[in-house]
Amino acid sequence: MMRRFFLVLGVLIVMFSCSSKETFDVLIKNGTIVDGSGSPSFLGDIAINADTIVEIGHLDQAIGKIEIDAAGLTVAPGFINMLSWANVSLIEDGRSQGDIRQGVTLEVMGEGSSMGPLNAAMKKEMKDEQQDITYDISWTTLGEYLEFLEKKGISPNIASFIGNGTLREYAMGYEKRHPTPEEMATMKKLTRQAMEEGAMGLSTSLIYVPSGHAETAEIVELAKVVSDYDGLYISHIRDEEGGLLEAVNELIHISKEADLPAEIYHFKASGTENWQLLDSAITLVEQARAQGQKISTDMYMYNASSTGLNVVLPDWAKEGGHESTMKLIEQPIQRRKMIQDISFHVPPDKILLVGFRNPELRHLIGKTLAEVASEKEASPEETLVNLIYEDDSRIQVVYFSMSEENIKKKLKLPYMSICSDAGSYTNEDVFLKQSTHPRAYGSFARLLGHYVREEKVISLEEAIYKLTSLPATHLKLKKRGGLKEGYYADVVIFDAQSIQDLATFEKPHQYATGMKYVFVNGTQVLKEGEHTGALPGKFVRGPGWKKENDSNELD
Repeated sequence: MMRRFFLVLGVLIVMFSCSSKETFDVLIKNGTIVDGSGSPSFLGDIAINADTIVEIGHLDQAIGKIEIDAAGLTVAPGFINMLSWANVSLIEDGRSQGDIRQGVTLEVMGEGSSMGPLNAAMKKEMKDEQQDITYDISWTTLGEYLEFLEKKGISPNIASFIGNGTLREYAMGYEKRHPTPEEMATMKKLTRQAMEEGAMGLSTSLIYVPSGHAETAEIVELAKVVSDYDGLYISHIRDEEGGLLEAVNELIHISKEADLPAEIYHFKASGTENWQLLDSAITLVEQARAQGQKISTDMYMYNASSTGLNVVLPDWAKEGGHESTMKLIEQPIQRRKMIQDISFHVPPDKILLVGFRNPELRHLIGKTLAEVASEKEASPEETLVNLIYEDDSRIQVVYFSMSEENIKKKLKLPYMSICSDAGSYTNEDVFLKQSTHPRAYGSFARLLGHYVREEKVISLEEAIYKLTSLPATHLKLKKRGGLKEGYYADVVIFDAQSIQDLATFEKPHQYATGMKYVFVNGTQVLKEGEHTGALPGKFVRGPGWKKENDSNELD
């Protein structure tokens, strides 16, 4: 009888203890938590319900519908990519595999040009310039584009700046002149609309047309509109080579005159003869910061940049945009002058060809411009012009132009965030038709593997801070960028001892390894290193969003 009594009592105790345990949607246990603040890591558990972190601590009595034992792993906020070119790759494949597999949960797009606003002529041009990835353009404004992506289905969260190049093209095409008062009023109106739709601020990309046709005073006027909405001015500055210091001063001036914070995209000194200018550029930024200006920077983790081969053309040949350049090449006198006026800022043997529109030219991918010129028994200048004409595109290339020592120096700056300056691809199907820069698959993993673990340039806590709460602060995001109770559950779990970039310049289409689990808005998109197919990403709106609810609340 007593035996039966104690047996029943034991069952009741077990049942009571189980029923008293709190149940969460997700429970991450025993992880080394790096919360994004820069503070030292600590051991603990994290509980998630729906899209929100609800508890952090030692949750020994809790259970989860999904439980992850993170013993020996690092738990951190989702990473923010401050300069993403995923705007087209996400249309093709919303899984964002290249970046998700590195822990990126927010893609911030819109460097100098943005996916809206668009007029009829711009839509036609965008359609005509499509290459392997083709898509219908069903949106007109920037906000409509971001809503289109969210509705279509994407794994990461998304945000964007409004590009001054897009504003200029909308109002005045590719003309290099001052805008009329009416055109300026149009650009200001469009800027206000974009900010109220949720843009993060104004961006420029001043080495490209038509963005670079804008003079400083014009940019200041647009930046003042953004200042009214508490937004950010961010810029690929006018010169990253010999005129670097003047270009940094221009950004500081715009920030001061428009009374808003400003950030320098992929801060660097390009070209061997200009490497020594970086120290002076840093001094300019820090002097402005000491005087109360909010100036920040971002960077990617490689000593090579990637953009169009056409940037080497003389300015006059690029003024009217690509179509104008093609017409100039067809004129023998202008073509000869174009070839004569080319001045290489990077030697031809340091220019790697990685992307062609014309399939018949893709056998040249992986060769340098110097190698192709030698094969064609022509000068590099003539070869460059001929290739652009044959491909009918700007041709994507990689320029080996930066200093490894400077990368380490920049990474230590306390106001430096991280970016990829690339799309986020899947290493299959249409994406394999072109090469790319390895930063598309490795910038964030390279930071954590090479520069933190191997080179010990900065600590893991500082690296996570640069990937999360620092850019979130610059963007004025609410409830993102940290592991805190009440924050959205953008959470990554990785092995700090093995995370590694595998992409190389020769074979860039290789995923990084070491990222184990990724949650976006509480939904698991990476499980044991493999994509789940989930598409929970949302349009994260900036501080000017005109709605009654909070500017970063999910719908």
